[in-house]
Amino acid sequence: MAAVSLSLISLLFFARISGIAVALLVLFWALAFKSSFVHSPPREGLNYSVLHPLFMVIGFIVISGEAILVHRWFPGSTNLKKSVHLSLQGVALASGIFGIWTKFHANRGIVANFYSLHSWMGLICVFLFGAQWLMGFLSFWHRGEVRTVRIRILPWHVFLGLYTYALAVATAETGLLEKLTFLQTKRNVSKHSPESMIVNSLGLGLALLSGVVILAAVSPKYQTLQSKLMYSVSDAKCLSS
Repeated sequence: MAAVSLSLISLLFFARISGIAVALLVLFWALAFKSSFVHSPPREGLNYSVLHPLFMVIGFIVISGEAILVHRWFPGSTNLKKSVHLSLQGVALASGIFGIWTKFHANRGIVANFYSLHSWMGLICVFLFGAQWLMGFLSFWHRGEVRTVRIRILPWHVFLGLYTYALAVATAETGLLEKLTFLQTKRNVSKHSPESMIVNSLGLGLALLSGVVILAAVSPKYQTLQSKLMYSVSDAKCLSS
């Protein structure tokens, strides 16, 4: 049991380290290579295109991944875990909506952006995320809900949450590929340039982060493993007697 607990603690630690690494990579990319996000002709004022990857990766993916970990492994009462989980998911949803708005604002209109696979997946992902958040709020926080109804909804809530999280990561990967292809073909950015390496590393980091978060989400809890072991031992004693 101690080995199982230690492995789970290591998994959670690795998930947090992966999230920090992804956040640092996207921050460095957006701040060190601002010229890659400047449209032609350049516009005055705040460059909203720089904010798009920051809000979508850090605010939407990293924070929503942390919300998944909190709901699964956060110590404390069930109500406390639900409250923190719902709050973090609300922050992630707001970041996703604002991140999409910054992209639309930068290119003047929704129609001008709604053409690529990345944009289609992004809108679908935020819509599913909003529906998931609303379903969680109504199912787990509305005191008038019947307990049996909440139990029936729970498996779908878990599935939709993990599916939406994985879809968000896949959407970010298509966005990175789309951006890097544009930079290499239109801006003559070398395939072996530092920026290309950073974008590729960010893509690998997102893939690693999603795998660790989903693994931590589906891994059985230490208490569950302990109770199953005790149950098996008691059954063995009963059979032997």
